[in-house]
Amino acid sequence: MGKSLANYTTNHDNNFNLIRFVAATLVLISHSYVLAGYSGLGEPLALIVGLTWGGLAVDLFFVTSGFLITSSYLSRDDFFVFARARVIRIYPALIVAVLFSVFVVGLYFTTLSVEGYLSDSKTHKYILKNSFLFDGIKYNLPGVFLDNPYAEAVNGSLWTLPYEVKMYSYLALLLCLVSFLKKKLGLYLNIKAVVLVVYLILAVMNTYNHFYIAEKNHFIHLAFMFFAGAGFYIWREKITLSIKVFAICVLFLIVSAYNSDVFFLAYCLLLPLVILFLAYVPKGPVRSYNKLGDYSYGMYIYAFPIQQSLAASIEEITVPTMFFLSFILTLGIAVISWHCVEKPMLKFK
Repeated sequence: MGKSLANYTTNHDNNFNLIRFVAATLVLISHSYVLAGYSGLGEPLALIVGLTWGGLAVDLFFVTSGFLITSSYLSRDDFFVFARARVIRIYPALIVAVLFSVFVVGLYFTTLSVEGYLSDSKTHKYILKNSFLFDGIKYNLPGVFLDNPYAEAVNGSLWTLPYEVKMYSYLALLLCLVSFLKKKLGLYLNIKAVVLVVYLILAVMNTYNHFYIAEKNHFIHLAFMFFAGAGFYIWREKITLSIKVFAICVLFLIVSAYNSDVFFLAYCLLLPLVILFLAYVPKGPVRSYNKLGDYSYGMYIYAFPIQQSLAASIEEITVPTMFFLSFILTLGIAVISWHCVEKPMLKFK
């Protein structure tokens, strides 16, 4: 017999760091195909169920973010303290990564002169736009990676970060609004019911978006995943984690793979439960990863420019070579980022 999810959330010893690291590695694997010029080959998972490893990884990130960010906000119940903590976690490492892309990667690979590259308005815009995230992402730097199989994009992985920042803001504003209406206006609002309604609305929109919209709306899908995580935290007393439930979920996902549409519905419904089981139930040696650090963010924000650099340096690089070299190089930079930038900044939270 399993225990409720609420019983696990009181303990900070879990596997979220490892799950995020695996997710960042899956993104690196997925990009290895495209950035090495083998996009036509196709990833095995995508050929079976229409889902890339990178797509799975992004969903993992948003479900875990929704769950942990909701916990973070409710434990503080202060919008400004919450916002400060999120800024400290995201922006210092991001800004360093942006400067790395501009002054190390871009400066080395640009076909322009040093003076022409540094004075180009595209370089300035890359720094400003990608350091703030409020107005989307700029992907290219002048004269950089023009002849790569996936031409020009310097750090395509950053596309998810504006969405993530927006999700933090929307969740915090929703919870603030509910609190305000209850305390100041005396309205009876149940936060569990409010989050459930938001989740159900997004579930309907996500299903419609998948089946009926030609140009898929990333915002709707990521919002659904994020608020699924938030909903699981809000309703944690009613959710049971057990090996039996986990096995049934995994079995259903495997069986549903016979049809990509059926798989999509099962995947959206069951993924949060599978993630949270893996985050809290497995113990033993797997928990030793927490002693190393949280390298997932560094892996995520540095992998793409490292892989593009390899594609520009090694002619006709293979997918295995791309993965192996980029994993080693990116992990090294991620370790430095964690110990020299991210971890020291967390002291200011």
